[in-house]
Amino acid sequence: MDKSAEKAVERVIAAMHDNLGEQLTIDDMARVAMFSKFHFSRIFQRVTGVSPGRFLSALRLEQAKELLTSTSFNVSDISLRVGYTSVGTFSSRFTRSVGLSPTTYRRMRGIAPQIQPETDLDPTKTTGVVRGTVTPADADRPGLTFIGLFHERIPEGRPVSCTVLDEPGGFLLDKVPPGSWYLLAHSVEESPEQAVEAVSLRGVGLAAGTVGPISIGHSTVIENADLALRPMRSLDPPVLLALLDVRKTALARAGRTLPERYPLAA
Repeated sequence: MDKSAEKAVERVIAAMHDNLGEQLTIDDMARVAMFSKFHFSRIFQRVTGVSPGRFLSALRLEQAKELLTSTSFNVSDISLRVGYTSVGTFSSRFTRSVGLSPTTYRRMRGIAPQIQPETDLDPTKTTGVVRGTVTPADADRPGLTFIGLFHERIPEGRPVSCTVLDEPGGFLLDKVPPGSWYLLAHSVEESPEQAVEAVSLRGVGLAAGTVGPISIGHSTVIENADLALRPMRSLDPPVLLALLDVRKTALARAGRTLPERYPLAA
C-alpha cells in the first residue's frame, strides 16, 4: 500500500476523531486528504476496507462506548456529543452494532457475558464449515479470542456463526449459511492485575485480524482460513461488539478469584 495514501487516510481519521459531534461530509474529508472526492473514497476504502461514512459512523459509536463507561453523561447528551440529533436513532444503531443497548452497556461496564449468532437463519441452508488457525499478536500474552463471520468488514451486530477460544489457536465455525462473509477475530490481553483493577476493561490491549470476503455455498468446507492477530491501528475499523469478559479466564490462570466488590458480568 502506498505510504502517501495511508498518511492521507490517517489525516482524515484524525479529523474524524476531532469532529465526531459535527456533520463531516465527504467533501470535507477529501479536502483534508488533498484528493478529489471520488479518488479519496476509493483510496479510503482500499486502505481501511470500509467506506469513509461507515468508518465515521463506527468511530462515533466507539466514542459512545467510551463515554458510557467513563462518564456520567446521560444517553441523550452522549448521542449529541457523537453527532446524533435523535437519541432514538442513536440508541437503535448502538444496540444493533454493539449487541447491548446503551443503558445495558453502561450497567454491564462495557462487558458482554456472551455473543450470540443470528437466530433466524434457515437450518436447512446453514451447512457450510470454516476451519483455520488464529495466530496471537504476542505469543507470550495469549488472550480470550472471539472469532466470527460477519456481513461486513466491521465487527458489529450478530455474526452468522462464531466461537470463543480461551486463547488463539485452531477454530471451527459450523452451520454457516451460503453467502459472502468476512472472517473477523479479536483478542483481549488480560492479566490478573487488569482483571481486578480495570473493571470496565477500558484500555486493555486489543488485537484483531480479518480475512475475506469468503464465499460459502451449500455444504462448502473451507480449510486453512488462517489469520494473524495484530495490535489495533488507527487505520483499522473499530471493534464495535461489546468485549467479552476476560477477567474470569485471567484469574483462573493465576489461581485467583475476583474480589466481591468487582462482580463478573451476569
